[in-house]
Amino acid sequence: MPQHRELPVNGITMHVAEEGEGPLVLLLHGFPESWYSWRHQFGPLAAAGYRVVAPDQRGYGGTDRPDDVDAYTILHLVGDVVGLIAALGEREAVVVGHDWGAPVAWHTAQVRPDLVRGVAGLSVPPMPRGSVPPLVAARQRFGDDFYQLYFQQPGVADAELGRDPRAAFRRTLVGLSGDAVPPSSRGEGFLGAFPDPEELPAWLTEADVDAFVEQFDRTGFTGGLNWYRNIDRNWELTAPWQDAVITPPALFVTGDRDLVRGFSPPNLFELLPGTLPNLRGVHDLAGCGHWTQQERADDVNRALLEFLDGL
Repeated sequence: MPQHRELPVNGITMHVAEEGEGPLVLLLHGFPESWYSWRHQFGPLAAAGYRVVAPDQRGYGGTDRPDDVDAYTILHLVGDVVGLIAALGEREAVVVGHDWGAPVAWHTAQVRPDLVRGVAGLSVPPMPRGSVPPLVAARQRFGDDFYQLYFQQPGVADAELGRDPRAAFRRTLVGLSGDAVPPSSRGEGFLGAFPDPEELPAWLTEADVDAFVEQFDRTGFTGGLNWYRNIDRNWELTAPWQDAVITPPALFVTGDRDLVRGFSPPNLFELLPGTLPNLRGVHDLAGCGHWTQQERADDVNRALLEFLDGL
């Protein structure tokens, strides 16, 4: 079972779950999640001879939640990964990220390849820096109702999601999965896109929902939403890495029912080697939605172990 502790990292206190001994593998969660999103990966990776560490990232769970929105830029998040590697007494790691954790992993590998033995992204591919701020492009492409634009309003999505965290998790975890049933009509806000499921799919239990609800009942959603409120700021800060490739060995895992696919170029798989010149593998999981490592734990574990063993 994972062991839990807190570490001083990059000026904050970070909660981590860890299991196993061997080369370090960091597992970075997305929104709205926590270390618990990787519950199915600890045992298999640790049994295969790896030291597996999954933090609650900045703003989540048992990790500090700075009040300042500006404290959640991509450079802060990459700095947390760099600091965590050092706090764990290691000199390098394989960095694996899902959802928002994937951009953190990709950027860590891009700016500090000396620390990254390998990098894997689940759901979110490496996105080349565009010619205009991302939210400008999103408004042009998806309209004013796009969820990332909705998340920019301080306190609004925070209140909607925090009003009933259990309903929020049941609706989003099922509604963004490969088992989702499209609603007949769309309601208001973010959750209006997802009906309240009558039952949970096989990969998700009420105990899993309880684990997420317990954490977000304590912390609220503002910390995670502040990541979204730095999207355009991140575009400004990453200008020095315009067109820079990601050189460490890389892996990409996605599901063919993941909504993120709708944000990506239709020729995504053809474009990946241009950004990832050392791409070792791509796995496209049929019927899988957004919660990759939770929905398809066995497939993801096999892909990760094959990648790790090849490094």
